[in-house]
Amino acid sequence: MVWTKLSIDTTVEAVDILSAFLDEKGVEGIMIEDNVPLTEEEKKAMFVDIPLVNGEDDGTAKVSCFIDESFDIDTLKADIVAELTRLSAFLPVGSMNITLSNTEDKDWINNWKQFFKPFRLYDNIVIKPTWEELEDVKKDDIVVEIDPGIAFGTGSHETTRLCIGQLKKYLKNNDSVFDVGSGSGILSIISIFLGAGFVHGMDIDEVAVRASLENREFNHIGEDKLVFTCGNLLDESRGKSDIEKALSVNGGKKYDIVVANILADVIIPLSGVVRPLIKENGYFITSGIIDMKEEEVKEALVKNGFEIVDVVHMNDWVSIIAK
Repeated sequence: MVWTKLSIDTTVEAVDILSAFLDEKGVEGIMIEDNVPLTEEEKKAMFVDIPLVNGEDDGTAKVSCFIDESFDIDTLKADIVAELTRLSAFLPVGSMNITLSNTEDKDWINNWKQFFKPFRLYDNIVIKPTWEELEDVKKDDIVVEIDPGIAFGTGSHETTRLCIGQLKKYLKNNDSVFDVGSGSGILSIISIFLGAGFVHGMDIDEVAVRASLENREFNHIGEDKLVFTCGNLLDESRGKSDIEKALSVNGGKKYDIVVANILADVIIPLSGVVRPLIKENGYFITSGIIDMKEEEVKEALVKNGFEIVDVVHMNDWVSIIAK
């Protein structure tokens, strides 16, 4: 199917009303582009390790949507112009310029799957996309079925590989594991296959939690062994509720291992929060740390009562293991 991308040049003030108008017309999915600076709350929620670049906020905005063949494009354009003209009596609506372009339907959500193929890690761990067939299987292979959806975590990134390697090294049979920022659930699932007795995965994103639950089913793991919840250990507005939930999920007991494959700027404050969740002589396995922030993370860990026992590098990324 060929879709028509319809883009409207307008203002930030008109965006909400225009979006609601398009929704009433049956348009599904609206993209908004503007230069409004992100709030501090929004920046914290994004957890990025790159600078957020905004242009100068000049009050302009572009509202875009994709229209299928069921729409009469000329009629929709006329309706949009009429609505913006009506609104112009009350607020600035911008140039009202409308541009059209065509694009083929390539199944945008699933198109990336053609690049995600089965691959082997550490000799016997095989990451297998759920839609792929696996031919080269050895007797002692651990085959992990994964469909990350739009959640983070296929196992191919250096940070995830580092965590998997450290779980193989430090995880003992029947250990309890808390996977903070569990994404697609790949580290949680691998922990079960490596012998963990119980694993709790937590992510701030409900979409990621849903993907994790599906991946748990793909790998035939029961909820008595693996639990996923939505929460944010660093959300001070929630008090200690998510921290308490982390313990209650494990029957009120501390964990043998906490693993966090996130980012340095999250791990630094997290190191002060998770220590009470870890047993004495338990391990905090961290990754997602860009090499330039290695020392900052080490300092935070030591400050919060950890002893650094292992540091592993892979290209520009670092995994730090603390006890």
